[in-house]
Amino acid sequence: MINREFFQALDELEREYRIPKESMIESIEAGLVSAYKKEFGFSSQISVRLNEEKMTYKVYAHKLVVEEVEDEDSQICIEDAQYIDSKYKVGDVVIEDITPKDFSRIAAQTAKQVILQRINDIKKDMVLNEMSRRQGEILSAIVRRKEGNTVFVEITGTQMEGVMMQSDQVPSEKYNVNDVIKVYIKKIRESLRGGAQVVVSRSSAGFVRRLFEMEVPEIKAGLVKIVNIVREAGFRTKISVKSEDPNVDAVGSCIGNKGVRVNAVIAELGGYEKIDVVEYCDDSIEYIARALSPAQVLLVSINEEEKNAKVIVPDEKLSLAIGRNGQNARLAAKLTGWKIDVKPYSTLNEDSQEATDAE
Repeated sequence: MINREFFQALDELEREYRIPKESMIESIEAGLVSAYKKEFGFSSQISVRLNEEKMTYKVYAHKLVVEEVEDEDSQICIEDAQYIDSKYKVGDVVIEDITPKDFSRIAAQTAKQVILQRINDIKKDMVLNEMSRRQGEILSAIVRRKEGNTVFVEITGTQMEGVMMQSDQVPSEKYNVNDVIKVYIKKIRESLRGGAQVVVSRSSAGFVRRLFEMEVPEIKAGLVKIVNIVREAGFRTKISVKSEDPNVDAVGSCIGNKGVRVNAVIAELGGYEKIDVVEYCDDSIEYIARALSPAQVLLVSINEEEKNAKVIVPDEKLSLAIGRNGQNARLAAKLTGWKIDVKPYSTLNEDSQEATDAE
């Protein structure tokens, strides 16, 4: 069982799966402890040590030195201990070699099962650690199955399962088994079974952020910074950007020549989601006006204390400013952090007239 080929196999596993050889040896030693106890009915503390140089294994029993033995499996009397070595005294632990000549087939099979399980656990931990390091990245995945409204994917090249909850799916998208999709590694969480689970998303604002980082070299180089990004997946995204370099057009960099960059992002999102790229501004009034893009804004008045903004737009642009079901105004409010009340220009005239009449 323990020979040169055995240790060569461990070296091969280390190269192929990047599992440290020391970890595998620890798992194997634990497997042999389990097998020994099952085969020989041994309940006390034992340990197994593999020796690569001699290509052997040794099984050791750990026994406590006592005056009077009550449990022969875990204790040894002082007289017997001192027969082994006169230096032993009560309270010491005697380590005794109890290596059997050979394990039976059942014991070897038990050891094999434990070893394989430990190696699988190590591989899973390594992949999980890799996923933790790649949190916030976009990776390819294959749809493996669907359970109710939850989609389960396999992260390409890792055999790690990812779960995409309904809230992380784009309402307009359909996910079929064996589809290859890009997913955003959202977080690692504890599963109901006590293990870890990779949570992936296609609806997250972080997904769009990473797509822009991939498509726009100026963002990757730090010349353009994403200040904020808000999204209603499948419908609309608003992203505010800025550049400290006056020679760099932050919005133009994200749009690209003839819209090539932003269109590449839209294509990855399914081709239907609208994306508004606006330039960030320290002036709240100007920033709010830009955030309501593509609508034209005539006037913005703000209440700093309550963080409220009243916005006046042309009557014919009111529906564009508010958006379907209030979406454009709602996203603009999230982008800027201001409560935004959009009014048509005609109400401004009415308010002025009412104020005049009151006088």
